Amino acid sequence: MIFAIESSCDESAVALFDPAAGLIGEWVHSQMELHEDYGGVVPDLATREHLRTLGPMIKGAGDEHDLSSVKTVAVTHGPGLAGCLAIGTAAAKALASAWRIDLVGVNHLKGHAFSPFISLHGNSPERFDQNLAALLPHLGLIVSGGNTLLFRLDEERRIEVLASTRDDAAGEALDKGAKLLGLGYPGGPLVEERAALGNPAAYDFPRGIGNKAQLDFSFSGLKTSLRYRLEKMTPDEIGAAEADLCASYQQAVIDALVRKSKLALRTDAYRSVGISGGVANNRTLREAMQTMARRRSLKFLAAEPRHTGDNACMIAFAAWIDPTIMPQAPAELEIRPGLALA
Repeated sequence: MIFAIESSCDESAVALFDPAAGLIGEWVHSQMELHEDYGGVVPDLATREHLRTLGPMIKGAGDEHDLSSVKTVAVTHGPGLAGCLAIGTAAAKALASAWRIDLVGVNHLKGHAFSPFISLHGNSPERFDQNLAALLPHLGLIVSGGNTLLFRLDEERRIEVLASTRDDAAGEALDKGAKLLGLGYPGGPLVEERAALGNPAAYDFPRGIGNKAQLDFSFSGLKTSLRYRLEKMTPDEIGAAEADLCASYQQAVIDALVRKSKLALRTDAYRSVGISGGVANNRTLREAMQTMARRRSLKFLAAEPRHTGDNACMIAFAAWIDPTIMPQAPAELEIRPGLALA
């Protein structure tokens, strides 16, 4: 079995995963309320909260389950906030040393990349290899507050990054849009909630990079466009048009994501399309990606809602499924806060 720790940002999480049976247990402590008054994650506060909560969570996992069969400790070692990563890495090193078992560092984005396949494994662990093979090559879209990228997962389960964002991530753009509208934190879900009541065609916002041949994303211009639009409106006008503004702004983000995904599908042969990351919880985005896949007769896989945000199950799963992840001695494992997908 694999015991995993995730602490890259503002969720403390641990999980116990058995390749032969699936997810045994997972525990997540959210810091959303802690950072809400600041309108975003405060690194020092997040680090202290990991320090406070990870120990009791690990003990709680041991109280609920027998950990004597654990053969590997997996931990997120980047990308993320340096202080937060350091807490999780230190805990993982201590456990691996105490239990005298393997230690592996897992890239946070690889966890997201493989997360759509967790439920496929859980439904039939004994047939997972065969079922996965039928879905490769796979085009994946990771959409979160800090990252937006397209990748290809080949038949050998190796990842090739096809495109990423040149500036803001999609989730960051939604959060910043919510802040400009005075909606609060976290912004993405609030924009989605109000967008459900609005007209997505009410306002014409930019869809990112104009060159249709380029796969990379860009959302900074969208945020600027919203700011200029709001500067021309009175508070009463903004209040009256809030739902339409949210719907149009959200649609611009979704259109950019779907358009680039369509373009990527034209560059190679794929058998499936997947979506993961925190923004993958957005229902309108999920429906748009699913429709795109269905029209091309491709299998659509989306990470389960509980595994779209930062969680340790995806870290354990990636440690097992990714052939490029190798055990390291505790002294050799270093945090890599600045690396995107390596």
